[in-house]
Amino acid sequence: MHHGGLNEDAITGKVYDAILLKRFLHYLLPYRIKVAGIILLLPLVALCRLSQPLLIKYAIDHAIISQKLDLLLWPAILFLLLLLAESFLTWVEMYGLQMVGQNIMSDLRSALFSHLQKLQITWFDKSSTGGLVTRITTDIESVGEMFAAGIVSVIGDALLLAGIVSIMLWMDVSLSLITFTVLPLLFYIAWLFRKNMRQAYRQVRSRLGMLNGYLSKVLNGITVVQIFGKELDENRRFAELNAACRDASKPVIMWDASLYAVVEMFSSVALALIIWYGGGQIVSGTITFGSLVAFITYIEKFFGPIRDFSAKYGVMQGAMAALERIFLILDQGQEEYAKEIKDVKEIDTAAHPCTTGSSPYIIQFRNVTFWYREEEPVLNDFNLKVAKGERVALVGESGGGKTTVAKLLGHLYQIKSGTLLIDNTDVLDFPLELLRRRIIVVQQEPLILAGTVEFNICLGDKQAEKMVRKAASVIGADRFIEQLQMSYQTMLDERGGNLSLGERQLICFARAVAFEPEILVLDESTASLDSVSEKLIREGISRLLHGRTALIIAHRLSTIMDADRIAVITKGRVVEEGTHKQLMSLNGEYHRLYCLQFDCRHSKQGSERNRRQDACATRLC
Repeated sequence: MHHGGLNEDAITGKVYDAILLKRFLHYLLPYRIKVAGIILLLPLVALCRLSQPLLIKYAIDHAIISQKLDLLLWPAILFLLLLLAESFLTWVEMYGLQMVGQNIMSDLRSALFSHLQKLQITWFDKSSTGGLVTRITTDIESVGEMFAAGIVSVIGDALLLAGIVSIMLWMDVSLSLITFTVLPLLFYIAWLFRKNMRQAYRQVRSRLGMLNGYLSKVLNGITVVQIFGKELDENRRFAELNAACRDASKPVIMWDASLYAVVEMFSSVALALIIWYGGGQIVSGTITFGSLVAFITYIEKFFGPIRDFSAKYGVMQGAMAALERIFLILDQGQEEYAKEIKDVKEIDTAAHPCTTGSSPYIIQFRNVTFWYREEEPVLNDFNLKVAKGERVALVGESGGGKTTVAKLLGHLYQIKSGTLLIDNTDVLDFPLELLRRRIIVVQQEPLILAGTVEFNICLGDKQAEKMVRKAASVIGADRFIEQLQMSYQTMLDERGGNLSLGERQLICFARAVAFEPEILVLDESTASLDSVSEKLIREGISRLLHGRTALIIAHRLSTIMDADRIAVITKGRVVEEGTHKQLMSLNGEYHRLYCLQFDCRHSKQGSERNRRQDACATRLC
């Protein structure tokens, strides 16, 4: 988990279930007609169940006791019809609940995923990937289960219990009151269990999120694990997290089993009271034997929903813990997103003041300061101008802020002070969709998704789809693509395992061409390639850069010496600017970096070697 981030264990304090449920009902509104129809079935189901003991009472008192067996036929037929009606109505109720529950889960999952995509990268830097996956999957499933097996069915149970209490009081008040003496204590104990069960479910969700995050990390880095022979160490760490997840479930099981056992005990006590007191009432002739049997049947039906309530209560508490975690993201996300620029739909792009005529520069960083952590500034009073069509290379030692420049340009992060202009327009006022359509970043690690070659180039974008073959041709990727078994329809493995590193990078370059960006950023895009692969795709890079404004971030100076301008960044500032020859003549920071890479000397005896190295490197470009 990221330090200082969204910690699953941080979900503490008092939570008001009414507020959570009120927010949840917002997702229920689109299905209110279906839910209303299901609720209308509940009284019919309760009526079927409540009528059965009365039929038993009638059969015993009027047919069996009086030995008039011919009177049993119609009560038996009616009893059977009630059972069939109850079964059918229950099936309709459960089917409807499950379908609505699935729809609500789908809507909630889509809303959460859509919301996550709008959050700034700073929020993800502080959050656990495993925890987010748990919220979108397990937590939302818990909410769906709450609806299907909790909220609506509780209404049906409440109707059934109210009906049982009313009929029992109608049949015999004194016997009913004797039976209900156990209820206050039962409800008090259930109330005491509530807080402990909620906290236990929180711990389960927290540990599960940590386990998911660990699995994501290890599976993504499985190559490193195997190369360094760390399988046993990772097994040990997984065993620890797995054991923590298992141990967190123990209190849930204990509280759930305890509540079920308590309900079962009170049910037996109530039944014993009925037999003890009701037996005396039969002897005194106050009630009939059929009434006693009906009372016993009703009390079993009475404690049935209460017994099930222990399980439903667990589901409800798990869902409440899940809703806490889901709404925590939505609430914190809203705060983060409030700092974002306006939604593209709210801006009239046709009227947007994006004109290149007002300024010769397409990109301008003016006194920009930025930090990931306030005590460690990455860019400090950073200034840089890039003209339209100019290719500017950013060089410098690691940690100097080169990659941060690319992130700020795409508005993945928001600058702390200063101004960033695109076409003389503040990036904060730019429509986000339009901004990111104009700027494409090709990163060091090529991103390949599971899907066809064509999909990996256009990413499902209709406009880019028309450019797939042309883009591949421009880059030179068509040469290997057309040799694949199914050409552009060849299925690629996740992360492109069935392609070489150079082929994966060529697809990423073709993707950049297909989206036709005006500004292109190459962020160490060839740093992970070997010399042979780099040579093969150098021609593709040249075609990719043709006619485009480009920022080229590189450590290998041999790849950027033909840039129009080179900016040397040290400690978050531009300390030198110029062409390769101009910067070499300064004998400054760029010259030092060059000498480190080409192993030259600063002495007079090494000057001739410097010139030869310089000429050789220039030819490589």
